[in-house]
Amino acid sequence: MAETLDAIVVGAGPNGLAAAIELARSGYRVRVCEAMQEPGGGTHTRQLTLPGFYHDQCSAVHPTGILSPYFRQLPLADFGLEWLALDASVAHPLDDEPAVMLYQSLDRTAEQLGNDGKRWRRLFKPLLKHPQDLLADLMGPLRLTPRRPFQMLRFGSSAAWPARRFAKTFFREERARALFAGCAGHSILPLDHLLTAALGLIFAVTGHVENWPVARGGSIAIGRALSGYLESLGGEIVCDTKVASLAELPDSRAVLFDLSPKSIVEIAGDDLPSRYCRRLDKFNYGPGTFKVDWALDGQIPWQDPQVASATTVHVGGGLEEIAASERDAWKGRHSDSPNLILCQQSHADPGRAPAGKHTGYAYCHVPHGSDVDMTDRIENQIERFAPGFRHLILARHVTRPADFESFNPNYVGGAITGGAANLTQLFTRPVARMNPYTTPNPRLFICSASTPPGGGVHGMCGYHAAQTVIKRLQQGKN
Repeated sequence: MAETLDAIVVGAGPNGLAAAIELARSGYRVRVCEAMQEPGGGTHTRQLTLPGFYHDQCSAVHPTGILSPYFRQLPLADFGLEWLALDASVAHPLDDEPAVMLYQSLDRTAEQLGNDGKRWRRLFKPLLKHPQDLLADLMGPLRLTPRRPFQMLRFGSSAAWPARRFAKTFFREERARALFAGCAGHSILPLDHLLTAALGLIFAVTGHVENWPVARGGSIAIGRALSGYLESLGGEIVCDTKVASLAELPDSRAVLFDLSPKSIVEIAGDDLPSRYCRRLDKFNYGPGTFKVDWALDGQIPWQDPQVASATTVHVGGGLEEIAASERDAWKGRHSDSPNLILCQQSHADPGRAPAGKHTGYAYCHVPHGSDVDMTDRIENQIERFAPGFRHLILARHVTRPADFESFNPNYVGGAITGGAANLTQLFTRPVARMNPYTTPNPRLFICSASTPPGGGVHGMCGYHAAQTVIKRLQQGKN
């Protein structure tokens, strides 16, 4: 008879691979089952438009990847992962004035903010004293004893605010308000929701610690590095293996799901209490995503040339315009001037496009499951700050919410972050439990972005889930 595995991980996204690595590093026999032809989940890179133009299918720029407390422990560079960055993490174009930039230097950033420069320094300087400890506390389940209690208290006193009200109260001028709102827009929530200021703070902090990078050769390099390291530890990865039920899996002491709550119910519903499944069915995934990739005949012709020096561009105008766009997506409406997250990977990584050419990538948030074509509205927003942009387009590739879900079933309704990180789901995701990585079945666990700390390519959901499984396995030996 075949020897029973210690653990099986269903899904080879960054969290599933991180969970498998932590189990293998601890001496357990682990196998990963992946439905796609290659591991990586949202970190796939393809020639979506024209030959020679390499586009990231989902994740593109990775501030939480380079700063992940877990990834920093792993020898991923030995397996081909190289981070590439530019002079700035974020550029935020504004109408009729220079763009505002998020630089690693706190002082350099503050110098652009006029009378708000002192306020920006006062807000972020204390959070940058021990940033790795702060990020470790934030990138996991709730801790009763944070590593830096006073720093965490200072963070929490601002983080609990709605981002829009915080920006209007703390800052006096539009430049700082817009920069903060652009960072908070990564929350994929209306900026009037409680705790959205937390996301603005976190993303700004990351930009002051490390310049936001891309992976050389595309985001697929992250999945390949994680996979290579896992296999070097003796872990197995089986691709082209879509799991429809637990009965299809070999014997194991534990099963971890790097899947959405919807997929977990489909696969393991018969082995979980019906009440728990009903709670999973009520999980709020939040707005969807509409993305366009372009093959370009040159750099985007930004009115302010310094915008070209950032890996990420927040194209949304001022605070109120950004807030209105994010509110529209949540309320089931489609903004005429959507807030865009635009990535310039080929600026940092010229190998993404033929010589003299560039790739472009931008997405906006839309209602869950939307089928509305946002291409013109997205391109109009870019033209607003980069006249002549359309003349550079050689080809485009559109990804609608349904396309995201077809590419990766975890992206239910086009929601790419594992579910809404609102007040009721920030730490109690996918449901409220003392340990969010467990289920009522002692053999089944969840390690996906639908657990804390949520979306992003950082592997922390997988790491924390694996720690839970290791404790359970150790108990089983006693």
